[in-house]
Amino acid sequence: MVPPSSTPPPNPQQIQQFLSSVLSQRGPSALPYSEDTKWLIRQQLVSLISNYPSLEPKTATFTHNDGRSVNLLQADGTIPMPFQGVTYNIPIIIWLMESYPRYAPAVYVNPTRDMIIKRPHPHVSPSGLVSIPYLHNWIYPSSNLVDLVLHLSSAFSRDPPLYSQRRPNPNPSPSPSPSPNPSINSSMTSTYGQHPPPPGPRVAATAAAAGYPPSPYGRVQHPQHSQARPTSTDDAAEVYKRNAMNKLVEMVHGDIIGMRKAREVEMEGMFSAQAVLRRREEEINKGLKEMQDEKEGLEQQLQVVLMNADVLDSWIRDNEGKIKNLGKKNNNVDVDEAIHCVDVLSKQVLDSTAADLAIEDVVYSLDKAVQDGVVPFDQYLRNVRLLSREQFFHRATACKVKEAQMQAQVANMAARISHFVS
Repeated sequence: MVPPSSTPPPNPQQIQQFLSSVLSQRGPSALPYSEDTKWLIRQQLVSLISNYPSLEPKTATFTHNDGRSVNLLQADGTIPMPFQGVTYNIPIIIWLMESYPRYAPAVYVNPTRDMIIKRPHPHVSPSGLVSIPYLHNWIYPSSNLVDLVLHLSSAFSRDPPLYSQRRPNPNPSPSPSPSPNPSINSSMTSTYGQHPPPPGPRVAATAAAAGYPPSPYGRVQHPQHSQARPTSTDDAAEVYKRNAMNKLVEMVHGDIIGMRKAREVEMEGMFSAQAVLRRREEEINKGLKEMQDEKEGLEQQLQVVLMNADVLDSWIRDNEGKIKNLGKKNNNVDVDEAIHCVDVLSKQVLDSTAADLAIEDVVYSLDKAVQDGVVPFDQYLRNVRLLSREQFFHRATACKVKEAQMQAQVANMAARISHFVS
């Protein structure tokens, strides 16, 4: 363990300015974080430093296992570790990877030259990489760095990951003297093939004399000089209480993980149901819009039908007397006088259409005659050419008159619509 830092805590305003500067860089020197998450990264680092002033945000080069090097943010420093009633400091580095905060950061224990990583350790690999359940169960955006440090401190307090390296004392003295570094307080030589002593609640007198918190991996005394630990009933009760509390914490942690997974499954089901409901809402809105459009179209068609019915009623009223007059006369009814056109345009269309159909009948008769050999072929061609020219003029006249009638009908319909609306 390392002593508390004697340097003054970093200025929060300077930290915010530093984070704003490095996260706002553009170009080749820009940090490889997503633009929509940089504000969350800045917020989490500021919250982390305000809760743990011993950590300091920095930018450094991180080398991946495949050899790639990238410039990343890190939080370098120490975190508190309560152990048997005393708080110690564990040096760590929290690397914010490229995918942070959507994925968990990489945490490494950073031992000094006088420290060794405990082997084996349930949460720390020989390279210093930390693996705890909170990192495996990282959830964006609820997971954060402050809670991560709390879980690291809790995990390390149950099983400390570091112990002091045993080094020879070049100037042996019968009386202990204060040591400038509480982590360098061993008096035994570490040789090749010799296993390090297991961590235990040994307190270094030199660290206490120096004013630092005592380290649980203190000076190693030879068996002949060591004093026997008192085995009282109170110590056994404390140990039993501590083990029971640790077991209870593990059980509660497991229950919380199970409950969180169950809630996550329920949330996924609710999200799926929400997506289905939204899709159905879109379909209903689309169907409602189509029905409204169809209703508007039917209303327009109804207006047209009503106008046509009014026109037919007017025609029937105008021609009803003519039919009665024809019935009173003798049975010799003149076909040309049976139908009267309402205006000049209708009379012109009727004459042009009748002439067109009559010419069509003449051409048909000429076809039959030339097939029977009654009419010579050259005379047939000459008559057909003359009749076709005349038929063309009749058809052109009918088309122009129909266009004029259409314009008049549109104007009449517009007048009737305004009448119905009013």
